[in-house]
Amino acid sequence: MNKYPKIQTVFLRDPDNKYRTLLEGQFARPEFEYLAHNEWEFTEKIDGTNIRVSWDCKTDKVALNGRTDNASIPAFLVARLMEMFPVEKFAHLYPETSMTLYGEGYGARIQKGGGNYISDGVGFILFDVQIGDNWLDRENVQDIANFLEVDTVPVVGQGTLFDAIEMVRDGFQSHVGIQIAEGLVMRPVIELIDRRGRRIITKIKHKDFVG
Repeated sequence: MNKYPKIQTVFLRDPDNKYRTLLEGQFARPEFEYLAHNEWEFTEKIDGTNIRVSWDCKTDKVALNGRTDNASIPAFLVARLMEMFPVEKFAHLYPETSMTLYGEGYGARIQKGGGNYISDGVGFILFDVQIGDNWLDRENVQDIANFLEVDTVPVVGQGTLFDAIEMVRDGFQSHVGIQIAEGLVMRPVIELIDRRGRRIITKIKHKDFVG
């Protein structure tokens, strides 16, 4: 089962600084710099634990995993995920289409401040769907979320990478919880890949600008 590709922060970090301070202006990938003034879509980054929900239509099985196959998931979160993603739901809606849902398990007891998202429970919020080797666009991800009755990470803006960086530097109210948002995930409004087949996608966190 494919783990979710690591999303690089927009700027490099200082390798000689124990706090790994951002080197502002030094882009982590040349594609980020080249496309910085283009239009990007911003979605809120949720502070939780990475979850994969994999549906295999050939075996009628649903598998629940963290970012890696060896990552542990709290039992209380597993119980909630099993409620949200029963085999019967996938078998009814997608009897001939296998897929992997990528999202964030979040809420009380998940990460520090998780209760600011859900004070008395946990949930799952979707940010990507992969079918075969194909990543679905936002519209199709939203369609699947609607059918499965799960939330998606909110789109909170659009603009250049510099717009996103300033938005996160200043801090903005989470659209999911009651705290300042963890940050943003940014991708070009027209999804792109590099010559190695890697998606052009990046992130920035508010804590990178807080002393």
